Amino acid sequence: MSLTGTPFLCTLVVLSVVALALPLALWTRIRGPRLLRTAARTLMLLFAQGTAVALVFTLVNNANGLYDDWADLLGTGDHVEQAADLGADGTGGIALKRLPPVRQTFEPAAGPGMRAAGGVRVTQLKGRVSGVNAEVYVWLPPQYDDPAYRHHRFPVVELLPGYPGSAKAWFGSLHAHEQLEPLMRDGRIAPFILVAPRTNLLAGVDTGCANIPGTVNADSWLSIDVPKMVMDNFRARPAPGGWSVAGYSAGAHCAAKLAVAHPDRYRAAVSLSGYNDPIGERGSLAARTPALRDANNPCLLLARAPSPPRIALYLSGQPRDGYEAGRALERIAKAPTTVHVVYVPKSAGGHTMALWRPQVVPAFAWLTQQTGARPVTAGRAAPPRSPSTAGARPAELASGTAWRAGAARRP
Repeated sequence: MSLTGTPFLCTLVVLSVVALALPLALWTRIRGPRLLRTAARTLMLLFAQGTAVALVFTLVNNANGLYDDWADLLGTGDHVEQAADLGADGTGGIALKRLPPVRQTFEPAAGPGMRAAGGVRVTQLKGRVSGVNAEVYVWLPPQYDDPAYRHHRFPVVELLPGYPGSAKAWFGSLHAHEQLEPLMRDGRIAPFILVAPRTNLLAGVDTGCANIPGTVNADSWLSIDVPKMVMDNFRARPAPGGWSVAGYSAGAHCAAKLAVAHPDRYRAAVSLSGYNDPIGERGSLAARTPALRDANNPCLLLARAPSPPRIALYLSGQPRDGYEAGRALERIAKAPTTVHVVYVPKSAGGHTMALWRPQVVPAFAWLTQQTGARPVTAGRAAPPRSPSTAGARPAELASGTAWRAGAARRP
């Protein structure tokens, strides 16, 4: 059974009920020597505790998208087939335009939230450059299959989870497609193609979205192989103007780093509660040596760039959880680089999905402006442009409307 599937969850619910009923029904009815009765009662208690812990873990995992399958949970998954030294640009000298098209077969994705808002599809991609073999999830906007837009090319946003984190978390936990679909349909937000590639590529470690010869080429997987596959299979706008990347937590660090390192591949990045120094995730492979830390720190990359890259960065965070990292990038940025920092007060919540979920709509409204993507309607005239009223108080806090109210509380 799938770790995140409904059958497994239902099985745990039934087992938990049985585990509770057994002691109530059999506690005083057990016969035999005292040692045997004690052992039987101990086993019933352990069974009840084990099923309860398993049920709670599964509910938390499904809500937060931590582990996608049993291999992720048990630390046995390895999606790296080879990790050659690909050089500074991550191509290994390969002429990318000469590579034959990557034709993929897609299937409906399974799991919480995967069938909502038109449904998410999934494919298994063998990265020709990176040597990574992993799944990629794709959601298409409502206009994509509209005959009126059959010649229209759509902007793309790559979605990166935290660590540990499932590629499906943006759909199953943050409900990004469910939040954005009605706004895209009404012309309030541009119709983006959403792409969520696997980032948990090695057992038990965070790759830091880095290229590490002999270990993993996560950067090339995300910034070369996945975009090429999307361009070859969907009507996607070309890079860099049509491409953005967004992430939360460790994925936020990756989003900022990828945009700063590859302004020829991405126009904008959204970082929710991210960090600059890879040591922010102590299990990151990119934090293992000073050289790797420097090479994967977006703040240092931006400061050392030969010329300021033409990119836009949206960074939100709370004190000591992303805000200072965003301000550091803001201080060193020079035109044409633009940096928008959103202060999120502590009252908005902690480092959880509940904090990031209401930030999806404001972030995509910003992406609509920064990428020059024109909002289009699906089947009817566009309503007047107006701010979305979706979300409650946390959404207002996360979107920056609480900036003035929280100014006095800033560090």
